[in-house]
Amino acid sequence: MEAPIKQVRISKTAKEKLIKLKRITKIDNWNILCRWALCRSLAEPTIPSPVPIKTADGVEMTWDIFGGEIANILLIALKQRCHQDSLGTENTILKEQLALHLHRGIDYLAGDSNLENIEDLISLAFDR
Repeated sequence: MEAPIKQVRISKTAKEKLIKLKRITKIDNWNILCRWALCRSLAEPTIPSPVPIKTADGVEMTWDIFGGEIANILLIALKQRCHQDSLGTENTILKEQLALHLHRGIDYLAGDSNLENIEDLISLAFDR
């Protein structure tokens, strides 16, 4: 499946939160943590607030690096969520919603006081 998203950009503030998450979970790769963050946000029933995100001095990766082996699954999940939220699935909407969900998910993970190690991160997948 051809991804409409070529680059994934993360703000400087989100980068700092990812550094904290890397230290807590011992997961060294940004893309793995970002996948967890995206899924964490997609699991929320509310639409992320449409806040402006400044990605200068942050992290940048290609969609293929971000999604890895599950890139198509992540894209389908994002499209489904956009459809469910009645936003449409045009490329501009997908890019915008990816950024909003990704940053919201990073905020949720970094702000979770119960997240103290990788086991706590994994348990989030089973708490829903």
